[in-house]
Amino acid sequence: MNILETPALQAFVACAHNGWLQGWHERNGGNLSYRMTAGEAQLCCPCFDESGPWLPLGVEAPGLANAYFIVTGTNRYFQNIKEKPEENIGVAQLSETGDAWRIVWGLTVGHMPTSEFPTHILNHAVRAAATGGRSRVIYHAHPVDVVALTFVLPVTAKAFSRALWQAMTECVVIFPEGVGAVPWMVCGGAEVARATAREMERFAAVIWGQHGIFCAGENFDSTFGMMHAIDKAAQILLKVMAAGRPVLQTITDDNLRAIGEAFGLEINEEFLDGSAAFH
Repeated sequence: MNILETPALQAFVACAHNGWLQGWHERNGGNLSYRMTAGEAQLCCPCFDESGPWLPLGVEAPGLANAYFIVTGTNRYFQNIKEKPEENIGVAQLSETGDAWRIVWGLTVGHMPTSEFPTHILNHAVRAAATGGRSRVIYHAHPVDVVALTFVLPVTAKAFSRALWQAMTECVVIFPEGVGAVPWMVCGGAEVARATAREMERFAAVIWGQHGIFCAGENFDSTFGMMHAIDKAAQILLKVMAAGRPVLQTITDDNLRAIGEAFGLEINEEFLDGSAAFH
């Protein structure tokens, strides 16, 4: 069999390529991972080489023991994934204790998953617990307008949630719980992994100060769609700010509550206080 013809690998490659087309992945920026189902792993198993050494993860995720993840590689470029997938993505298996990994397929250049792999694994564990196991995708990208907003808005869950909700009607429908936020931290280590995981206990999307976004979802479409919506709302906010004119109207708290009632959503009241999110 050709593992690249399986639906899981094809969907992974398509999501990564779409992110590249959006301009979210300069050089080797960003990373993507997918927790395979048991059926998907079994289908791909004939292509796996499980003889490689176990390497320490740096964090522990015992709830994901023995799980398989499709993941982008460290120092690999999203622009190359579609044409040379075996060089740029791979399948990593977690150990029985969930604190070590090994590559079982792919990543023929570099042989290492993304440096953010510990962050991905911790957040997979958190989102799986929060969603009853439904969440399977973790996607990190660098949308320019979102990063720009982290210079002019407080990097807090409330500030970003309100601003995004008030920028575009669909946002509160897509993430009624809001979005999390982590101020600037050194990337690629256990500290930022744990800080992001704390936010992802409540939120499926987390803004990283001066860096980008982490999104989680049940499938590639919903995860990519959330990233895309946040990016578009950020673009709207920056255009409004750049217009240099007073904001005459926006989406009010009562408007947001009306959206929640119409769509049967529980909007996070913690972020509704009647104030304007931006001026």
